[in-house]
Amino acid sequence: MDNSQEDQEAQKTGTTRRQFLGQVGLASAGLQLVPLLSKAGSMLPDNEAAPAEPVTVSLMVNGSRKTLTLDTRVTLLDALREKLQMTGSKKGCDHGQCGACTVLADGRRINSCLHLAVMCEGTEVTTIEGLAKGEELHPMQAAFLKHDGFQCGYCTPGQICSAVGLVREGHAHTDEEIREQMSGNICRCGAYNNILDAIKEVQTA
Repeated sequence: MDNSQEDQEAQKTGTTRRQFLGQVGLASAGLQLVPLLSKAGSMLPDNEAAPAEPVTVSLMVNGSRKTLTLDTRVTLLDALREKLQMTGSKKGCDHGQCGACTVLADGRRINSCLHLAVMCEGTEVTTIEGLAKGEELHPMQAAFLKHDGFQCGYCTPGQICSAVGLVREGHAHTDEEIREQMSGNICRCGAYNNILDAIKEVQTA
């Protein structure tokens, strides 16, 4: 169709061929966007959604039974710090990457920021506060002091709990194995050599 014929058709219909094709293209794009916009809308916070129902959780922490009423989304770390005022376990990255929140669950090392409190019911949780026996320090705590295994001290509770778990596991013997097994605990001050010495002393005691 040449321009003159197109002009004649436009006079009859009130719409040129180019305008018609443009409208069809826009309509097609709109149809494709509908499901995407609908999905995006479903991902937005629902202000009308009912809050999660709190649950009662019974935790064994440092040898004592603790009964808490918690939102099911509360992490073990937040339950320890905010509900039980056990602030020895530190909140660092909150993504399980720094190890500052490490505690022992049935003697096994875990990142408490990655575990929901409700998941730990029936588990024996030991924090840095529960390692010492009264005034008597745990051997790992004493070794950290002796070898100056800390500077700022922020990561130290997690480092010590992780080191206690490592010794109990019994499969890290060489310096390289210990470093590898402790690699999940980050020390921004760089006291790694002193931490290694402390762990080795307790292992050989």
